[in-house]
Amino acid sequence: MNPQNDTSTTAGKIADLQDRLAKSRQPAGEDAVRAVHNAGRLTARERVEALLDDGSFVEIDALARHRSKAFDLEKERPLTDGVVTGHGTIDGRPVCVFSQDATLFEGKIGETTGAKIIKVLELALKSGTPVIGFYEGAGARLKEGIIALDMYSRILRLQTQASGVIPQIAVVAGECRGVQVHGIAMSDVVISIDGQGSLSMDANPGGVVEAQETGTAHIVVPDESAAQDTVADVLTYLPSNNRAIAPATEPVNTELANRRAEEGADAAALVHEINHLIPDSGSETYDVRDVLAAVLDEDSLLELSLGFAPNIITGFARLEGRAVGVIANQPTVKAGGIDIDSAEKVSYFIQLCDAFNVPLVSFVDAPGFLPEEADAPVIRRTAKLFHTTAAASVGKITVITRKATGAAYLALAAKRMGTDLVFAWPTAEVAVADADTFAAEIGADEASAQDPYEAAASGLVDAVLPPSETRQKLVEGLALLERKVEDGYPRKHSIVTF
Repeated sequence: MNPQNDTSTTAGKIADLQDRLAKSRQPAGEDAVRAVHNAGRLTARERVEALLDDGSFVEIDALARHRSKAFDLEKERPLTDGVVTGHGTIDGRPVCVFSQDATLFEGKIGETTGAKIIKVLELALKSGTPVIGFYEGAGARLKEGIIALDMYSRILRLQTQASGVIPQIAVVAGECRGVQVHGIAMSDVVISIDGQGSLSMDANPGGVVEAQETGTAHIVVPDESAAQDTVADVLTYLPSNNRAIAPATEPVNTELANRRAEEGADAAALVHEINHLIPDSGSETYDVRDVLAAVLDEDSLLELSLGFAPNIITGFARLEGRAVGVIANQPTVKAGGIDIDSAEKVSYFIQLCDAFNVPLVSFVDAPGFLPEEADAPVIRRTAKLFHTTAAASVGKITVITRKATGAAYLALAAKRMGTDLVFAWPTAEVAVADADTFAAEIGADEASAQDPYEAAASGLVDAVLPPSETRQKLVEGLALLERKVEDGYPRKHSIVTF
C-alpha cells in the first residue's frame, strides 16, 4: 500500500489533509467554476484572494460542513458550506473577510454558513479590524427551517453591535435576495457591481431594487476588479476601528493648482482664478466640484451615493494627506437646496465620519429646504439632519461659499449647532430668510439682509476670507481639531427621528 494512502501513518494523514483542502478550494467542482468564469465573474474564493495582499489570506473553517439531515440534506455536504471566511491584509493592514459562494446551495444561508460568518464578525470585533463581505445569495436555506433564520438574527445583531466600532464594507457581487439584503443595507459602505449586483427583499427572483438610485449602494463599479480596488480605496480613508484615526498619506497639491502649473500659469493667476470661482450674479449657477478641485488634494475625492440626491455631494477626500469627510451643496441641481433624500444622505454620512473620527468639512451654498418638501412627514424625516449635525463630536469646519439661508444655515453652517470653525467667503449670503422675503417683510435693504459681515460681527462666522486662503485655513483648523474632546451628558443613547 502506498504510505500516502494509509491514514494510519503521518504521511497518509498529511496527504489526506491536503486532499481535503484541495476539495475545499473547488467544492462545487470544476464545471461550476467554469460556468462562473464563462459568465465573466470570479468565484467566491477568487474574490477574496484578489482583494487581499498576495499570500496573506488565512482561511477559517475551510473544512466545515452542515449537519442537517432534513429533506435528505445529509446526502449533500460540500466543504465550506457555501461561504469562504478568514482574514488577511490589504496594503499591509489586517482585515477580516467573508464571501458567499453561489455555486453551493445558491449561496443560501444555513446553520453552518451562518456560524462561519458569525465567527469572522466576532474575530473582527475582538481584533478591531475592518470586515468586508462579498454578497451573492438567495436568502435563507429553507430546508434547514427556523435555524436558518436564527443565524440571520445573530448576524444582524452582531452587525449592529459592530456598527460604529469597526468599518463594515459590503460588496454586492451578484443577485441578493431575502433577509440578507438588510445586512447589506446595515453596512457602512455598500459597493455594487453594475449589471451584476442586485437586491430584492423577496426570496424569489424579481423585484430588484435599483440600489444606486435609492441610496442603498454608495458606490457602483463597472466590474469585479474595480470592486476590489474600491474596497482598498475606501479603507485608506477609514481607521481600523473607532479608537484609531485614518492613515495619512503624503501631501499633494490641488487639482486646479497642478493643472494650471502644467499650463504655465503663475501664482497670481491661480489666486485670481480661485477668488473668482463664484459668479458675480447670485442667480448664476456653478459646479461645486470646481471649488473642491481648488481646495482638496488632487484626485483624493471619493464620492459616495453619486446617483442619489445629487443636489448635495458627500464623500471622502484629503487635505495635505489628512482624511476628511466632505459635504458640499451642488448649485447645478435644485440650486443645492435640501430635500428628503439629501437630508438622509448627509445624515448617514455625518454619522459614518463621526463614528470613525474622520473630521467633516462642509462647503455650503443652500437657499434652504425645498418648498415642495415642506409638509409634516418630511419635517419628521429631515429632522434627522439637525439631530446628526448637533450630535456629531468629530471636528467640523464649514465654508459658506454663497447662500446659507434659514433652516439650511442651521443644518449645515450654524456654529451653535456644534460646528467648530465657520469661514465665509465675501460672496456669502448668511440670513434668516432669502433677500426678497427679508426685504418684503422687514423693509430692509436686500444686501444688508445677507451681509456675511453681520454674522462675523456676531461671532457666528469666525472669519471672512478670500477663497484663495481657504485650503490653508482648513489645514490649520484640522490640525487644531485633531485632538478635539467633547463630552456629552450621561445617557444610554440619543433618539433619532425616523
